[in-house]
Amino acid sequence: MPHVPGLRSPYDKTVGGLHHLGRMLDKIRLHLAGQLPEEYHRNYGLSLGLDGQLCGFLNVSFADVEARVREGGTDAELAEWIFARGLRPNRTQALVWNEHSRKLGWNDRVGAYLQKLKEEAGQTDGIAHTSFEMIELNEGREPPARVTA
Repeated sequence: MPHVPGLRSPYDKTVGGLHHLGRMLDKIRLHLAGQLPEEYHRNYGLSLGLDGQLCGFLNVSFADVEARVREGGTDAELAEWIFARGLRPNRTQALVWNEHSRKLGWNDRVGAYLQKLKEEAGQTDGIAHTSFEMIELNEGREPPARVTA
């Protein structure tokens, strides 16, 4: 997958303090403008993917978020709309989401799917262990260093 202008890293937490929220809004905006590359369409809004998991965590439907983004607004306005209709995560809830999403694909049910994607992309060197790391590498960014205890 190429670098896509206007598409944030999933690690970005500038929208609502949550990983992936800004990226999901970017994907929706790009899709609505006809600028989201075809490679991104298969996971767009997918309930088992990051979009669907985040919407499930926030207790809002992806379709409703997409409809609201279509109306326009800033990231802050859209985040507030989501939080007012679903979950407004407290610090602990945000930490749980951020850690879950950051580690998705590592030794969990998404691991087999991630392995398939890595093989399709020819990434058999073992660098990407999570969905976030795979996204970063595919979009030409270096994943941040792993946190070690």
